[in-house]
Amino acid sequence: MVATALGLEDFTALSEIQCKQRILEAKAALGSRLVILGHHYQRDEVFQHADYAGDSLKLSRQAALSGAEYIVFCGVHFMAEVADILSSKNQRAILPDLGAGCSMADMANLAKVERAWRELNTVLDADKEITPVTYINSAADLKAFCGRHQGIVCTSTNAKHVLEWSFQRREKVLFFPDQHLGRNTGYGMDIPLDQMVVWDFDKPMGGLSKQAIRDAKIILWKGFCSVHQIFKPEDIDRFLEKHPETKVISHPEASFEVCQKSDYVGSTEYIIQTIKEAEKNTRWLVGTELNLVNRLNDQFKSEGKSVHFMSPTICMCSTMFRIDQPHLLWCLENLLEGNVVNQIKVDVDEAKFARLALDSMLGLSI
Repeated sequence: MVATALGLEDFTALSEIQCKQRILEAKAALGSRLVILGHHYQRDEVFQHADYAGDSLKLSRQAALSGAEYIVFCGVHFMAEVADILSSKNQRAILPDLGAGCSMADMANLAKVERAWRELNTVLDADKEITPVTYINSAADLKAFCGRHQGIVCTSTNAKHVLEWSFQRREKVLFFPDQHLGRNTGYGMDIPLDQMVVWDFDKPMGGLSKQAIRDAKIILWKGFCSVHQIFKPEDIDRFLEKHPETKVISHPEASFEVCQKSDYVGSTEYIIQTIKEAEKNTRWLVGTELNLVNRLNDQFKSEGKSVHFMSPTICMCSTMFRIDQPHLLWCLENLLEGNVVNQIKVDVDEAKFARLALDSMLGLSI
């Protein structure tokens, strides 16, 4: 018989030191039955407990390979969904705080995407002319939508290869939910800006004329990451006036204008590796989430490297920030009591089609 779940209120009053000690004890007691995943954007007090750190797809694949019974994902909702889809039936994905979502992912829900597909079908034969591509930062039902329509998933690392795969199959791409990743990737493939149109999901026909849809190579969903949206070209200009020797590196979720002013553009893993391999005593201006930037500055300070957050406005990923030590401890001690709390379980049919789109991506030779 399953015990009554421990209440979260019993944990929120604990000090940071108490939480840390009890998390370590719970981890030791659960042993190989548990794996904790920590996304790069997590706050440090949570990140320190991760068995694996990385981006969402890398972490989900490592968790599946670990064979651990419990996958506790310190990230956001769509990440735990991917972990559930890629893991085996005897593994369970858990999100410490169900409020940890993603504002970008929420900008493209299934109802809006299906409506867009119907509207596109009034101009084109969508299933013959358009490959739907969803960024991994999206809900499982959108990944399933892509699977049902012979589409694919992409990450910020492999977006170029995914678009190449897509154009080999159909002449156009519907790219969601992040317009910036789609635009920056398409431009890097020599697709002109005027052949990448923005679909405004709040307007009939996306606010586009039939001719604009026919002429488009990539139809970009009007979505964005609230963190990467804050970076501005003038932030770069102001910093370079004071420190002209600075190298600028940005995530492709940043705007086109910011990425064009950057010396390097790439995923979180790319940013980390680039700064790690850089010469000593170099200065970096980084356009991505603050927790990661601060961690890089601390990590490479001994090499004389200075790593700076691009915006003068402090903006963390507010949904990622919801994961804290009390929530993590609450999950772990419930597992010790035989209770699985906050399990993320994707519907079987949905998971099947989402897996098709993910497998199309994972099958690419990159």
